[in-house]
Amino acid sequence: MSKTLQSIAEAGTSIWLDDLSRERMIASGKARHLASLIESDHVVGVTTNPAIFSASISQSSLYKDDLLRLARDGHSAESIITELTTADVAQACDMFMSVFEKSAGMDGRVSIEVDPRLARDTQGTIEQARALWAKVNRPNVLIKVPATIEGLPAIKSLIADGISVNVTIIFSVQRYKDVLESFIAGLEDRKSRGLSLSEIHSVASFFVSRVDTEIDPRLKSHQDSAASSLLGKAALANARLAYEHFESMKTSPRWMKLESAGGNIQRPLWASTGVKDPAYDPTMYVVDLVAPLTVNTMPEPTLNAVRDAGTFKGNTISGAYDEARATLRKLHELGIDILHVAEKLEHEGIEKFIKPWLELINAVDAAAHQ
Repeated sequence: MSKTLQSIAEAGTSIWLDDLSRERMIASGKARHLASLIESDHVVGVTTNPAIFSASISQSSLYKDDLLRLARDGHSAESIITELTTADVAQACDMFMSVFEKSAGMDGRVSIEVDPRLARDTQGTIEQARALWAKVNRPNVLIKVPATIEGLPAIKSLIADGISVNVTIIFSVQRYKDVLESFIAGLEDRKSRGLSLSEIHSVASFFVSRVDTEIDPRLKSHQDSAASSLLGKAALANARLAYEHFESMKTSPRWMKLESAGGNIQRPLWASTGVKDPAYDPTMYVVDLVAPLTVNTMPEPTLNAVRDAGTFKGNTISGAYDEARATLRKLHELGIDILHVAEKLEHEGIEKFIKPWLELINAVDAAAHQ
């Protein structure tokens, strides 16, 4: 058992796996079993996305029989995908149920995302999120909703409905503030109607590595030492300032009222934590983002790197806010506006989920009509 992973978990950062497939849920599967990850690597949750499910269903033979059966029963390709993915998520929820119960609902969570084509459709997002919540029918499922402008009212509505959500595709501190506001407003709405708050949990998925992937080439184009000194620093600075807002909100009188009524604070979740630049330490987006009441969802290679070579440094967020602000200020002086970067990444992020989703629909449709 890894001391580094254990220390990270004990410091308050929950370790989740950013992957799911049937191969992880059978003893003879081609991927490491979830039970092993739970037992040995402190994994206490799972996140999925359209790209993950597209790869899982396309690359594993374990879906073939169910796919053909559903096709014979008259299901469309999209309906088949819903049946397959919700079945996987429900099974994973059952595997994490003991973790869920021991953590009083904070962990043991499994996420499933609404159709990425609904990212700009408020009502469509609400309706599909409700349908997925009912279909999976597990208390430890999280419904992933994009943090687009159109997604914000959906977040409020779903929280008010009592549906636990994972808000995804967050790239800026400002959008993170909007997300947390929507979450709190949803709880306030629910509280005003005399409804329970205690069973609702939520995370806000703040994307990390993609920020450096976008900004680093711009810095390199300057070809000077001032710009070079900022390489690989934007993403961590951005995430740390989001956590500063989280700390501020958590101690606010507004939140205290909800907490006293049974509310559970929406935790920041660090997503996109696999390093894209091979020159960087593969553990940097994990060991440098440790703080209480956070989650880090990792692809398996990143989890393995942290387990085998990661160095625990304690809380690496609190107290680093002045340095983070200085980093973003220097970027701005070089003509790099983090809000403009975030807008570009949000658009690209949605497209990166839509493309594999459409490919999966086509692949399932072709397989169903063989």
